[in-house]
Amino acid sequence: MPYRRRIKYSSQQKAEMWDRWQRGDSLKDIGRGFDRPSSSIYGQLSPTGGIRPPNRKRSRLALSLREREEISRGIVGGLSIRSIAAKLGRSPSTIGREIKRNRGHNHYRATSADLAAWGRACRPKLCKLACSRTLRLNVAKKLKKNWSPEQIAGWLKREYPREDQNQVSHETIYKSLYIQARGVLKKEMLQCLRTKRTIRRSKHSTMKKSGLGQIKDAISISERPASVEDRAVPGHWEGDLIAGSKNSYIATLVERHTRYVMLAKVQNKDTESVVSALIKQSASLPSELYKSLTWDRGMELADHKRFSLATNIDVYFCDPRSPWQRGSNENTNRLLRQYYPKGTNLSLHSQAALNKVARELNERPRKTLGFETPAERFNACVASIS
Repeated sequence: MPYRRRIKYSSQQKAEMWDRWQRGDSLKDIGRGFDRPSSSIYGQLSPTGGIRPPNRKRSRLALSLREREEISRGIVGGLSIRSIAAKLGRSPSTIGREIKRNRGHNHYRATSADLAAWGRACRPKLCKLACSRTLRLNVAKKLKKNWSPEQIAGWLKREYPREDQNQVSHETIYKSLYIQARGVLKKEMLQCLRTKRTIRRSKHSTMKKSGLGQIKDAISISERPASVEDRAVPGHWEGDLIAGSKNSYIATLVERHTRYVMLAKVQNKDTESVVSALIKQSASLPSELYKSLTWDRGMELADHKRFSLATNIDVYFCDPRSPWQRGSNENTNRLLRQYYPKGTNLSLHSQAALNKVARELNERPRKTLGFETPAERFNACVASIS
């Protein structure tokens, strides 16, 4: 294989990389545009964790190159510091410091002074986490509990409503994790994030999935009552399966009003096993809090009539290739991949272990609930029917 010369990317090429990355293009697609492997593009994006560095700008208060040239001409012309300052509309002390820090009257040069000032200005301000040990420890503690940065930021606002010094934005947490040059949160903490990525992916990047199967006598989601759609009434659930290795599966259920999660161990993906597991799981809830179930077009619920007959729960099916119609469940499945990565054997987990994971998810604050936890919201619903 012939040797390929190492390429040095220009500023315009780097800008194009960042533009494409922010649009959601993959590393491989970007590399193809430059006739380079994805590893070459990764090397450009990884130092800042996939977060585009802001463009540097000069402060409007800083001396410009034109002003420095005037200072240089004034020195050559024998003008005093006060005269130069009056001509530029600057303080004499500003001109005096400028000349002194750039080798004095005899060696002052406008161009070299301007370049030196640009270099000295590259001193990033310490982020909030670096300035507060208490805040840093709070964030690290919640990350270790698998809370997302957004959940942590929301919880801090609720916990310390009038203490700005004890609050931090989720963006600051992400940047402190992905940009290791900040030296605030350890790189190992990235493993506490749901995705475990080493660089941050664009919000425009998508992973499309296709619908499965044809269900006999399926009731379409379009026939679901409006009260279910607006999430105003508790008791309406969304369900799905997550898959593992060796033909192992877990049934996931999410209540639409409270985002409360339940997990059910299933022996197989066949409709007999899944429906039996769902019937057993439904017995743990009062009938007022389990009125309907919305599922995708997977054949594991082909025997939905047996489920409805045994539980008196209506079953609705999403349109083909429309996972967003079960948005709460799709989001929960992504959260669960933090505990059950793809390719692992899910049959090794007992129902007690699944309940423990569900309880941990239900005790995490949610942005959509005003940073209340699903458990708090669900318990309030239980109390209201008691």
